[in-house]
Amino acid sequence: MVFDVVLPVVQVLLAAFLTLLVLMHSGRDTGFGGMGYTPASQGGQHIVERNLTRLTVLVAALFGINTIALFYVL
Repeated sequence: MVFDVVLPVVQVLLAAFLTLLVLMHSGRDTGFGGMGYTPASQGGQHIVERNLTRLTVLVAALFGINTIALFYVL
């Protein structure tokens, strides 16, 4: 079955990408948020930080869904 090969490869890629995204998050005024090349929004959080958080949540959800799919397929 094709899913036996595709899902583990996707899992490894998602894990690597998720790790990269989490490492890009930093404390206050460091990382992407502290670079200062984007204007601050009303909430005090930069647009880049907010989009990075959204992307991290999306990739984490895909990672979770793929983990469940791997459980049922394999």
